[in-house]
Amino acid sequence: MRASNDTLSRRLKIALFILAGVLCVTASAKAGKKSSARPTIADQPVASTNRPMRNIKDAVLSVGQGRGDLQGTDDKIIQAGIEYLDRMGGGTLEILPGVYDMRNAVYLRPNITLRGSGGGTVLRKAASVVTALVRDSDWFEYGVQVEGATGFAPGAGIMLRSSKGKGDWQFEVLRATVTAIDGDVIYLDRMTENNFWTEQSATAGTIFPILTAAENVDDVVVEDIVLDGNRDENEHINGNFAGGVFIQSCNRWRFNNVVSRNYNGDGFSFQVCDDIQFRNCRAIDNADLGFHPGSGSQRPVFRDCESRGNSQGIFFCWSVSDGIADNCVLAENNRYGISIGHRDTDNVISRCVIERNGEVGILFRREVSEFRCGNRNRIENCIIRDNGTKKPGIGIDILGKTEDITIANTRLENTTGDRQKIGIRISADAKRVVLESNTFENCPASVKDLRSKTSGPD
Repeated sequence: MRASNDTLSRRLKIALFILAGVLCVTASAKAGKKSSARPTIADQPVASTNRPMRNIKDAVLSVGQGRGDLQGTDDKIIQAGIEYLDRMGGGTLEILPGVYDMRNAVYLRPNITLRGSGGGTVLRKAASVVTALVRDSDWFEYGVQVEGATGFAPGAGIMLRSSKGKGDWQFEVLRATVTAIDGDVIYLDRMTENNFWTEQSATAGTIFPILTAAENVDDVVVEDIVLDGNRDENEHINGNFAGGVFIQSCNRWRFNNVVSRNYNGDGFSFQVCDDIQFRNCRAIDNADLGFHPGSGSQRPVFRDCESRGNSQGIFFCWSVSDGIADNCVLAENNRYGISIGHRDTDNVISRCVIERNGEVGILFRREVSEFRCGNRNRIENCIIRDNGTKKPGIGIDILGKTEDITIANTRLENTTGDRQKIGIRISADAKRVVLESNTFENCPASVKDLRSKTSGPD
């Protein structure tokens, strides 16, 4: 009988313990607080346990004008902060509000977060000067002789260019930093690497990206900052060589709430870079391409972005695959909202508003063969309207031998007038273009399918 009473007593204690726990949890829930009967080790301050301190905490450094850990007003102070953090393996550089005078690019390093203060932090490119070389420079030299060195200074950015052809992308280019000036000779921090000869119209100019990196710099975050290219006071430069942002052979960069505006070239340009992501970024009033996912770049992502007032909104260059443009606005660009071409495959354009561009909303460029076309791309749930402010417009223009394009649940319309003359035009050589559940409003021609003798809505 005693054993039975002991058993009942233990059971009663267990029941009371469980009931007390339930009541505690219920009371905490009613108070709107998260409760745990037993805190985990992760919830405890590490100093209160005998666990080893093995987690790295990145350093945070501030740059400002009149305040901050480092104080200054130009690119040098920003670069100094990045170099300091790079010595420790990475960290966050906070740029306090102010307009910073950029006489050279900021070169980012791996594992760095560059964080501004939103619209109050502006990196503004200084006015450029360009001068001709007066002496041939071969590919192994560290200096060039120029017509005049006025406007160049030690520490400033410099670009050497020599023409290889008629196009503005047909140049030999060297991006470098001036180390010293002796009369009309400008010395560089790196070897010329190419021939810059007077017969090829070789020049030196204070032309550079605002943000850049050496090759193979991975895992960088840029956020809450404005890049101003000072377009009216700067020489034009093709986006294959510079831009408000220019990186090459760099992976896993993240841009959040970054504005690139008024650059006399591209807003954002990245070449042979994988997994570059943009969220809530804006490319505004740049001379050329707003966003330029460059040759060979894989899996670029643009979410909640805007590209307005450029030559083109998003230009998929060569062999850009598995990209996403989602919930973006591509508007009032001089030519195209989006351009897709040479081996740009397996990309998705979704939930975008593409409106009031000069010629075409979305262009699939004409290429010489099926292999080189922008095949297997999908457009879905978009609004494409009022394109054709410069010439008779087309909502979506599929040129050449493009194959396997799907356009679904997309609205093509004119809200005023009839600028957008054709909703969708399909080339005579295109194959397997699928139109699903699209709507057309006030388009003089909904679908112009050159593969057949008749055209009509899907």
